[in-house]
Amino acid sequence: QVQLVDSGGGSVQAGGSLRLSCAVSGYRVTGYRITWFRQAPGKEREGVASIYIGGGGYTYYDDSVKGRFTISQDSAKNTLYLQMNSLKVEDSGMYYCATGFKGGWWYRSTDFGVWGQGTQVTVSS
Repeated sequence: QVQLVDSGGGSVQAGGSLRLSCAVSGYRVTGYRITWFRQAPGKEREGVASIYIGGGGYTYYDDSVKGRFTISQDSAKNTLYLQMNSLKVEDSGMYYCATGFKGGWWYRSTDFGVWGQGTQVTVSS
């Protein structure tokens, strides 16, 4: 059974940085996709960054975070990271890592079946 545990959220001022972590366990395949999603109050969950593990490490980013966020992996630790720099107030929200990709779009929450519990990011002005 695949499980995800995400962590690393917190409160930071605009312009600051945070690094989120997503510990992965239970996978029995060598290739899989993981996406970081975020959800602000009253808004839909949106994909911000995605990586395919075991297949070249191709990454995708939402336009709103390109150049500021970096998704990466530490295969030895089975952990994914989301380095978030130059944070903006609009980056605030609950962040989730997700896997169990069913096919479709890397940024669409309904295309993923396994979720972490979420970690809160709050950026103040």
